[in-house]
Amino acid sequence: MEWIYLLIAAAFETGWPVGLKMAAGGENNKIWWIIFAIVAMTLSGLFLYFAQKQIPVGTAYAVWTGIGASCTFLIGVLFFHDTLNLMRLLGVIFIITGVVFLKLSH
Repeated sequence: MEWIYLLIAAAFETGWPVGLKMAAGGENNKIWWIIFAIVAMTLSGLFLYFAQKQIPVGTAYAVWTGIGASCTFLIGVLFFHDTLNLMRLLGVIFIITGVVFLKLSH
């Protein structure tokens, strides 16, 4: 169950940078996107707390940030037209590989 908590935490970890990006994008609904980001941060931290009851802190934190960073990168490329090039793609592949190794070593 703790790994499910960690995945939920990582999903919410992705939510707050997206909320902040949307708030920065214009005046429409800016406050709602900021509230969305704050709620996502809070829930991300809460579920990380639940996950760390069983998963070592270093593993949980690295997996949480790795999934969050990778998913946020993907959202940036798909929805915000962030640049996708070989170096950026390799960087994300290395992050994902590291997360997989951490999970397998637990």
